[in-house]
Amino acid sequence: MTERIVIAGASGFMGRRFRERFEAEGAEVRTVGRALSGADAAWGDEAGIRALVEGSDLLLNLAGKSVNCRYNAANRAEIFRSRLETTAELGRVVQAADAPPPVWMNASTATIYRHADDRPMTESTGEIGTGFSVDVATSWERTLAEHAREGVRQVALRMAITLGDGSALRPLVNLARLGLGGPHIGGKTPGGRQRFSWVHLDDVHRAIRFLQTSELDGAVNISSPNPSTDREVMATIRRVLGVPVGVPLSGWMLELGSAVIRTETELILKSRWVLPERLEAAGFRFAHPELEPALREILGRPAPSRG
Repeated sequence: MTERIVIAGASGFMGRRFRERFEAEGAEVRTVGRALSGADAAWGDEAGIRALVEGSDLLLNLAGKSVNCRYNAANRAEIFRSRLETTAELGRVVQAADAPPPVWMNASTATIYRHADDRPMTESTGEIGTGFSVDVATSWERTLAEHAREGVRQVALRMAITLGDGSALRPLVNLARLGLGGPHIGGKTPGGRQRFSWVHLDDVHRAIRFLQTSELDGAVNISSPNPSTDREVMATIRRVLGVPVGVPLSGWMLELGSAVIRTETELILKSRWVLPERLEAAGFRFAHPELEPALREILGRPAPSRG
């Protein structure tokens, strides 16, 4: 019998690529999204969403406005709304379904942990942080938990910065090509030594498949076991691209640049030091555990020959 997967938020960076991968694996994929997105069911049409969810094998919710924006009042409200309302709507559908999916995976974020440059954050020892982004993450996970149903295993995917073609990697690559690919200096951790937890897009897909057949539930960190620092990330990008020099960007430069491109400095100045404790303990092995090979694969830059 053909596997059926429902993806909510399939028009985003990860959703589009996961749909392609699932279909390449032989799955039938149905989507939930905005009314004009071409999805199979639109938000607000709970009967239509329920028809998709009934008898499905996996519900994967990736819906939510990108946080790569200025945190003004309107964007803050939409970041919250686009996560909490969609998760709650899916929850009502799952609770009402006659044959709900056995697994419901909901996006979350590794930003839920505090600024950490002293020790890594795991699911068992990590400390939840404070501030807007953390409030979003905790509210998101709480909304998921409030819609639990017996027989439906819920997993909150606490994803690190996901690297792939067209992801958060793109602006960093563009800066490096302009000669501005030095460390980002400012914030609580000096010298560009803030931790940068990352994960290759392919490993997120592999982790979802692994979690689908495991017994893990609750919060799961999806992050490479080898996090870097901001300084290491920028140096590695320059090396992969063959750019010899990268001018460091100080705090005032970052604030000015962030205002121009309509984003926030938190995305590069917060120290995210996250380890995938539960995944690795369950036996998951990353295909792209090291930064430079991962970047070379994404950017199509093979390692130079030694001969």
